[in-house]
Amino acid sequence: MRAVVQRVCQASVTVDDDTVGKIGPGLMILLGVTHDDGPAEADWLARKIVGLRIFEDREGKLNLSLLDVEGEALVVSQFTLYGDTRKGRRPSFVAAAQPEIAAPLVERFASTLRKHGVRVESGIFGAHMMVEIHNDGPVTLIVER
Repeated sequence: MRAVVQRVCQASVTVDDDTVGKIGPGLMILLGVTHDDGPAEADWLARKIVGLRIFEDREGKLNLSLLDVEGEALVVSQFTLYGDTRKGRRPSFVAAAQPEIAAPLVERFASTLRKHGVRVESGIFGAHMMVEIHNDGPVTLIVER
């Protein structure tokens, strides 16, 4: 699994002019799933991201986690995170898991975040989505399992 994690002041996702997910301060998580991912990878990645110390403490140091700041998470599935651009000009998405594998793992990831006490919103799997991100910092990380 691969996640692009962005610290945000706010973020939202819209499908067909309807806002389907919206958060305040917290993390925007773009999540990609590959063929050999399973529940263990989803759980590990969720725990890792919940504990990342990427929020500033009173001294301006990145010492606080999503849980410490009581932040929210917006999870959006993104198969293009497994796009391979090494050959030619058109990315290959062979490494991205098929929807029947990826969709349950994206939900498992979100569910694990919730089990840790995080308020989670999400996009709609497979839909064309418009994502609005107000990146804070900016702080952006790639986290992989």
